Amino acid sequence: MAAGLPFRDINVHSSPSHYAFSSPSSPSAPTLVVDRPSGDLRLHDGKLLGSKRVSSIAGILGMIKLRLDKYIIVITKAQPMGRVKGHMIYKVVSTEFLPLRERPLHDPDEDTYLTLLKTLLKTSPLFFSYSFDITNSFQRQAHADPSVPLWKRADDRFFWNRFVQSDLIDFRGGLNTGYGHRHPSGQQPEVDPFILPVMYGMMEIKNTSVKGTPLTFILITRRSRLRAGTRYFSRGIDENGNVSNFNETEQSIILNDHASGGLGGYGSSQNDTAGGSAGKEAQVLAYVQTRGSVPVYWAEINTLQYTPKLQVRGVESAVPAAKKHFAEQIALYGDNWLVNLVNQKGREKSVKDAYEQMVDHLVNSPEEDIEQDQLTSEKFHIIESEQPKTKFDRIHYIYFDFHNETKGLQWHRAKILMDQLEPHVLKHGYFRGVDMPGDSGQMEVRRHQTAVIRTNCMDCLDRTNVVQSMIGRFMLSRMLIDLGIMREGENAEDDQAFEFLFRNVWADNADIVSKSYSGTGALKTDFTRLGVRTKQGALQDLNNSITRYFLNNFADGSRQDAFDLFLGTYLPSDSGIGGQLLFADRRPLFIQAIPYILAASIFLIFVGSFTRRAPDAAVWPLRLIIFLCMALAAVSLNFIWTNGTLYVNWPKLNRLPHAIESMQDTLTRFSHNPVVGGLVGTKHERGKSDARLVGLEEGKKRRE
Repeated sequence: MAAGLPFRDINVHSSPSHYAFSSPSSPSAPTLVVDRPSGDLRLHDGKLLGSKRVSSIAGILGMIKLRLDKYIIVITKAQPMGRVKGHMIYKVVSTEFLPLRERPLHDPDEDTYLTLLKTLLKTSPLFFSYSFDITNSFQRQAHADPSVPLWKRADDRFFWNRFVQSDLIDFRGGLNTGYGHRHPSGQQPEVDPFILPVMYGMMEIKNTSVKGTPLTFILITRRSRLRAGTRYFSRGIDENGNVSNFNETEQSIILNDHASGGLGGYGSSQNDTAGGSAGKEAQVLAYVQTRGSVPVYWAEINTLQYTPKLQVRGVESAVPAAKKHFAEQIALYGDNWLVNLVNQKGREKSVKDAYEQMVDHLVNSPEEDIEQDQLTSEKFHIIESEQPKTKFDRIHYIYFDFHNETKGLQWHRAKILMDQLEPHVLKHGYFRGVDMPGDSGQMEVRRHQTAVIRTNCMDCLDRTNVVQSMIGRFMLSRMLIDLGIMREGENAEDDQAFEFLFRNVWADNADIVSKSYSGTGALKTDFTRLGVRTKQGALQDLNNSITRYFLNNFADGSRQDAFDLFLGTYLPSDSGIGGQLLFADRRPLFIQAIPYILAASIFLIFVGSFTRRAPDAAVWPLRLIIFLCMALAAVSLNFIWTNGTLYVNWPKLNRLPHAIESMQDTLTRFSHNPVVGGLVGTKHERGKSDARLVGLEEGKKRRE
C-alpha cells in the first residue's frame, strides 16, 4: 500500500477491555487499540489475545464524546459510485456506534444525542476514497505532495469528519486532547492509514461521449463544515469569516481515462486503483464555482408565518469578518466575481443593500455602474475598484435582477448575465492538466483557473442553481472547443444525448444541495431537467414548498443541533449529570398546553360530526359541544399563530441570540395580557444563551 493511504479493509475485534482495529491485507501493520472505557489510544504489534472478531468495516469515521460515554463511529457499509482516474469513490451507506462502556449508561439527553447523530449520518450524502483526495479540486491536487498522508492533504473546509477524527489526529501527533487521554510523546505515522477523510456533498461520475469523443463527466459539490447548518438557523457570516451554506462546485471532464471503466468493487487492489491500458495520457479540464450566504450579519426569525422576519445588523460591525472571508477566498481562488441574485424590491432589498455597502467598504475607490431596461430599473449593478491598490480590489461585484429578468419562467434571459460575465471567465480560464508519463500520479499543469464566480441568492439554492448550471454549460463548451472536439460557435447542448445527461446531473446537484440546507429538493427542477415547466413539476414544487415550511418551523431545530454536535461547535458536558435536562421543554405550561387543546378540540369536532345518534336523542347538547370546541379551536389556533415564535422548534444546544430575544419579547408582551398574562412569569425563561452574541451591540441599528 502507498504510504499514507487509508486501509480499505479493517477487522474489528472486541473484548471487555478494548476494541482492536487491524487490516488483514496489511498483516505487518500495527493494530490500533482503543482501551475501554477510558478511550486511551495505543498501537500494538501482533495479535491481541482475549478478543473476538466482531465485524469487518469500511473505515473509522471518528470518535465522539457525549454526556455519559464515548463512542467510536465506524462505516459498516459503503457503496461504490464510480472511478476517477482509476480511483474508486464510495458513498457511506450505514454506520454504527461502538460504546466504550461495556454496559452503556442512559439518560434522556444521552439518548437524544445518539438519536440526533444517527439520524444525521443516515440522511447525509457522505463520500470518501481510499486513494484519491475528493476534498480538493484538481487544481489544488496538482500542487499537492502525494507523499503526504491523504488526511493531511485534505482541505480543512471540506474534511467533514475532522472534529470526530481529532482523537486519532492528536494521537498521531503525540498530543494530549485534554480529555484525559495518555498519548505517548512523539509522532505516530502508523496511525495514518486509520484516518479516513470524508466529504459531505454531491458527486456523480458519468462515462459518456460528446460528438463521438468518449470522456468522463464529473460534477462534485463540497459542502463546508464551517458554519454548517439549516436554512433559517444559519445565515450570513460569523466573526471568523465563515459564511453559511458555503459550497464549492467543480465540473470536470477527463479524456483518455482508460483506468476508470466500470465500477469495480471491494475486490480491487489495495490502493484502490485500476490499471489503465496503453495510450494517450489522461487529460483533466475542470472549472470551479462557489456559493455562500451574503457575508454580513443577518438572520431570519421564524414566527410560523410563511415569510420569516428579516433582521440585518449594522454593516460596519461585519467588516472585519468579511475581510477574513474574502482574504481567504482570494488566496484560494484568485479574483472573486460576486454575483448577487436577491430581489431589489421588497423584504430582500435590505440584504442587497447591506451586501453592496460591504463591498463599498472593502474595495478601494469603488466605481459603480447601473444598467436598466424596460423590465427593471436596476438590471445590473456593478461595483469595481477604480484604482486597484489592495488585495480586496480583486473583488468584483455584479448584481443581476434575476426575478424581473426571468419573470414568467423565461430563464433563457439569464443568458444576459452570461454575456456580462463571458469576457471575464474567458480571461481567467479553467484548469487543464495532463498526466505525466509513468505511474507517479503527478500532473503537468497546462493552464490555471485564476478567478472564481461566487453566486448567491437568499438561500443560495434555486436561483443560484440556475445560474451555476448556465455558467457550467458555457465553460464546458469552451473546453470542448479548445480541445478541438467542437468548432467555434458550437455548443455542448447541440449533442442531445449529452445535454440530457448534463441537465439531469445538474438537477441532481440542485436537489442534494437544497435538501442538505432546506430539507427538500430544489424548486423548478423540471425546468432544469426538461427545459419546460410541467404540471407534475408544479405539483412537486407545491409539495416541496409546504414540506419546507413544516420542516423549517417544526423540525430544523433538531437538525441544527445534530450539525452542531457532530461538527464540534457544541461540546456536551458531563458536569450536570442528574441535573436539569438539556432538551426538556421549559416553556410555561399554559404555552405548552395550547397545541394539545387545539388537537383535542379538533378531535371532538370530528367525533361529534360523525357519531351516530339515537333517533329520540336531543340534538342541541351535541351541537353546543361542537360549537364550543370550534370556538376553542379558533382561539387556540389564533393564539399559536399570533405567538408563533414560541412554537418554533429552535436549536437547543447553541441557542440563537435573535431567537432568544424574539421569544422573550413575545413572552413579555403576552405577560401583559390582562386575562391570561398571570399564567406566564419571568421564572419560565428558557435559559441563558451560550451562543456568541455576534453583532448584538448593533441591535439598535437593525432593520426589520
